[in-house]
Amino acid sequence: MASKSTGDAVDLLGFFADLVRCETRLYNALNDRLRERHGIVTSQFEALRYLRDHPGSRVADLAAEFAIGIGATSKSVDRLERRGWAVRQPNPSDRRSSLLALTDDGAQLADAAEATVTDALAELVGGTLDGSSGLTAQLAISEMRFVLERDQVGTPTG
Repeated sequence: MASKSTGDAVDLLGFFADLVRCETRLYNALNDRLRERHGIVTSQFEALRYLRDHPGSRVADLAAEFAIGIGATSKSVDRLERRGWAVRQPNPSDRRSSLLALTDDGAQLADAAEATVTDALAELVGGTLDGSSGLTAQLAISEMRFVLERDQVGTPTG
């Protein structure tokens, strides 16, 4: 464990390093597993899952959820469309935007990939998140995410 603490004080730099390195390693491991089993990467899985769970979303909604730029999000949706997993539909309340929907193939892929990700996460981190310490970690990170999103910290401008 790279983090050090002195008494009750948290080593914020160590916490940041641990958090980022864990995220990077998990993301890379999930990329490998998803690429091998489904021909997609983690970012595509996350977009498919979001669209499955939030029908009628716009590109701007995806961009806000993942804190990425609208241009990059639109290009990502273009790739999902080219693969036949998503479609853009006219937005009846705003002709300047489209509503996004998964195709049947996209929904099936999202479901299959979710099972793969769930199994992989159980294998990779399940043992370290057991019990009350795991719940405490989950709640702390969830609260931190809530505060950062509420205060619009790290939100791209374009």
